[in-house]
Amino acid sequence: MSYQTITFNVVDGVATLALNRPEVLNGLTAGMRAEIRDAVLDAPNHGRVLVITGNGRAFCSGQDLGGSTAMTDLDLGIALREEYEPMLRAIYDCPIPTISAVNGVAAGAGANLALAADVVIASESAYFLQAFALIGLIPDAGGTYFLPRNMGFAKAMGASLFADRIPAQQASDWGLIYEAVADADFVAHIAKRAASLAKGPTAGYKLIKQAVRASFGNDLDAQLTLEADLQTEAGKTVDFVEGVSAFNEKRKPKFIGR
Repeated sequence: MSYQTITFNVVDGVATLALNRPEVLNGLTAGMRAEIRDAVLDAPNHGRVLVITGNGRAFCSGQDLGGSTAMTDLDLGIALREEYEPMLRAIYDCPIPTISAVNGVAAGAGANLALAADVVIASESAYFLQAFALIGLIPDAGGTYFLPRNMGFAKAMGASLFADRIPAQQASDWGLIYEAVADADFVAHIAKRAASLAKGPTAGYKLIKQAVRASFGNDLDAQLTLEADLQTEAGKTVDFVEGVSAFNEKRKPKFIGR
C-alpha cells in the first residue's frame, strides 16, 4: 500500500513505521491514524519486530490542531472511539514486539501513542509532554491508562495537571520509558535493539507480553496459573528446542520465530 503521511519498510525482519509530516512535527490527522493502523496490522506479515519513530525533529506533536475548521464544535469522543482507539489497539495488540523510538518531542496523543508500544527508547534530547490540560482537556489516547502504570499515581497526576515537560532521562528514571540514549548513539542503538528482537524467539515474546500485562489484573494465584499455562505453550515451540540445543552445544541459537 502507498502511504501519504507515513513511511513503512522492512529490512532483515525489522519493520519500521515512520510518521512523515515533519513540517508540522508529525501532527496526527484522521488519515494518518488510519495509515498507522493499517501499517501496524500489516507489520507481522513481513517482520518480527516493529519500530515506530518520526521523521524530522519530532516524534509526534499530538493532534494536528492547525487548519482545523471549528475544532471546538467537534465531538472529540467520536474521534477517539473511531480513529484513535483502533490505532492504539493495533499497536498494543501487535503480536510481534514493538519499539517506540522517540527521536524528539512526544506531546499529547503523540506521547501516548509512543507509550502504547512494548518498549519506549528515547534520545536524550527528546521529551514527553501531557499537553492536554493546557487547552482544558484530559489526557486521552490511553494516557490515563499508561501513565499511572508506568510511573505511579503521584507522577502521573502531576504530569497531567502541570503539563510539565519530562526530559527523556527523567522519563527513564521515573519508569515512564525503558531507556534514554545519547543523541549521537540513538540511531545505532535502536538498530541494535531491533535486530536483537528480530532474531529472537518471536512466539516466546508474544507469550511474555501476555504474561506481564495480565499481572495488573491478577492476584498471585491467578498469575502463577497463567505462567504455568503459557510456559506449557512456550515449551512446545520450535525455538525452545533450538534454544536448549544451542545451550548444550555452546553456540548462539538460530531462532526462526516459531
